Amino acid sequence: MHLVCPQCLVVNRVPDERLADRPVCGKCRGALLSDTPVALDGPAFGKYVTGSGAPVLVDFWADWCGPCKMMAPEFAALAARRRDVRFVKVDTERNQPLAAQHGIRSIPTLALFRHGQEVARVAGAMHASQLEQWLDAALAR
Repeated sequence: MHLVCPQCLVVNRVPDERLADRPVCGKCRGALLSDTPVALDGPAFGKYVTGSGAPVLVDFWADWCGPCKMMAPEFAALAARRRDVRFVKVDTERNQPLAAQHGIRSIPTLALFRHGQEVARVAGAMHASQLEQWLDAALAR
């Protein structure tokens, strides 16, 4: 599987059977898999989402958004449990061009990407169980 390093953005090839071994980047030696969502900006976002062999779930959010703040711990809890999906957060206030590029009209908005292409989207805050149920249904498509 190809994994993009969240620190240096280098694409690393990791055999599926080694994913449980906590692989590190061949360039910067940073952890390739994180138990917490990775915060990305515009330039890093494209490389991370298109280069990842695993699905990427993106939380488009803003610091002033109450529902976003309520959902943040739920999103983080799911990220800690699910190793089959990469979890990303994009601050729409700091990354307005990226939010506009993806047509973000309300927040929080979750978008699921596979090989750089958006395959599912939902808007509104959810509890971890609802979020996981939506994610499983989106992955099954």
